[in-house]
Amino acid sequence: MALQSISESFSQGPRAQKPARDHTVQQVRDRLVNSSKLKPEYQHDLLLMFVNNELGAKFTMPLFALVVALAASFWAPFEQIAIWYVCLLITKMILLILCANFPKEMSPDIPLTQWRMKLATAEFLHGTIWMGIITISLKVSDPSAHMFIFASIVVMICMRMMFAASVPQIVAIGTLPMTAGLVIRFALFNEPFYWALAALAIGVHSYLFFLVRGLHANVISMINFRAMKDSLIAEIEEAKALSDEGRRQAEAANLAKSRFLATMSHELRTPLNAIIGFSEVMKSEIFGPHANVTYKEYSQDIHESGQHLLNLINEILDLSRIEAGRYNLNEEGIELAGIADDCQRLLRIRAEEKGLKIHEEFHATLPRLWADERAVRQMCLNILGNAIKFTPKGGNIWIILDKDHEGRQILRIRDSGPGIPKEEIPIVLQSFGQGSLAHETAEGGTGLGLPIVQGLMKMHGGELQLKSVLRKGTEVSLIFPANRSMNPMPALPVENSGAKKRLGRGSDKTDYLDLSPEDLKKYIDQRLNTAR
Repeated sequence: MALQSISESFSQGPRAQKPARDHTVQQVRDRLVNSSKLKPEYQHDLLLMFVNNELGAKFTMPLFALVVALAASFWAPFEQIAIWYVCLLITKMILLILCANFPKEMSPDIPLTQWRMKLATAEFLHGTIWMGIITISLKVSDPSAHMFIFASIVVMICMRMMFAASVPQIVAIGTLPMTAGLVIRFALFNEPFYWALAALAIGVHSYLFFLVRGLHANVISMINFRAMKDSLIAEIEEAKALSDEGRRQAEAANLAKSRFLATMSHELRTPLNAIIGFSEVMKSEIFGPHANVTYKEYSQDIHESGQHLLNLINEILDLSRIEAGRYNLNEEGIELAGIADDCQRLLRIRAEEKGLKIHEEFHATLPRLWADERAVRQMCLNILGNAIKFTPKGGNIWIILDKDHEGRQILRIRDSGPGIPKEEIPIVLQSFGQGSLAHETAEGGTGLGLPIVQGLMKMHGGELQLKSVLRKGTEVSLIFPANRSMNPMPALPVENSGAKKRLGRGSDKTDYLDLSPEDLKKYIDQRLNTAR
């Protein structure tokens, strides 16, 4: 189905998607272009529409015929008019009976051609009986009678074409006898006026039949669009069922992942802590020197590997908690400059080992920041660690603290490294995503540092910006929203009013209010309400 094919095409790679998308689009275009063509499965719907129209107008035609019969009785014999009207009712009754039985008796065993033939025959008989009103008044010489007959027949042709537009063949069979009768009637008079009326009757019938063909095309398009709508609704329902099932499976998988991580974190951390502790003891030779120096080197490798694996487990758990929305922020007022300075002192030894220089450019009057100190420290360490990791020897790293015109505090860490290609920036922001530089260096990492930073910044309502230029360096910015800046509130103004409410300075240069305790309480409440 179309919806399923589209979803399958988008689940593949970009290059594999294009042929599938093109094929799907071509199918949709073909369906739209061919929407006005008659398909075999629509024959039943067209006949059913004709039947319903006939049954819906079962009283309209007899009433109109009664009006024509009463008017014709003024110049034609009443007995002939009565016989004509009875015959007309009989043929109309036959047509209505066939229409009423069509939905009941329709089955695959009876082909539609038989039903179409039955309905066409009944319509032909009905149109032929209508032509009888023309033959009854042939000997009448009153021109008004001829004009009334002409108008009645034209109105009847219009009504028949309107009700039977879904099946043009039946319309033609039922209306041709009436038009032929008019032409023959007026041709017998052999006068120019009546020749003009005969030509007008032919022109009106031709034009109305042309309109019926257009209505028929619109009816087919309507049926086709209705079928497409029903098919689309079915596809949407199926896709929704598949989506619900996929969501249920995803929720179950996510729950299983959370349980797995919770279990494995305990099962892995316990032996890892023992490995790290014992390797630390062996590396430090607390119980005596090793007989072989190689054992000390092995202990060092074991200790470093254990630390690396423990850090990896902690990063995976942090990322899973952030994605699951279970990372709780312990927010408080912090100094961003102090945290940035602590982070650079922790990593300064690693930077000096590579010959890197760390420069600090801090804004002098940054207010305190309402944030989680542990999260901010982790973000700063991750970004600064990446800068140290990928900056070549002898490079420079800048830690910049500033605020923009909107009052947002910004922590920028810029390096002079090789940079990141523009097309790889979305990759490095994904979980376990690594650029080409990470694969070329020995310190590739796990690709979880920046996704953790991005998740923590979203929890703080901020954003992470990564800008990089090849062979010039990379800049990572942590932008905290302005409402997290704890700007000091301005002092409340104090007005002089009365002898007891004076504001002045004493000999010790301190401010004082000469107020009683009750007045002081009222004054403070008033100032607080004014501030709100």
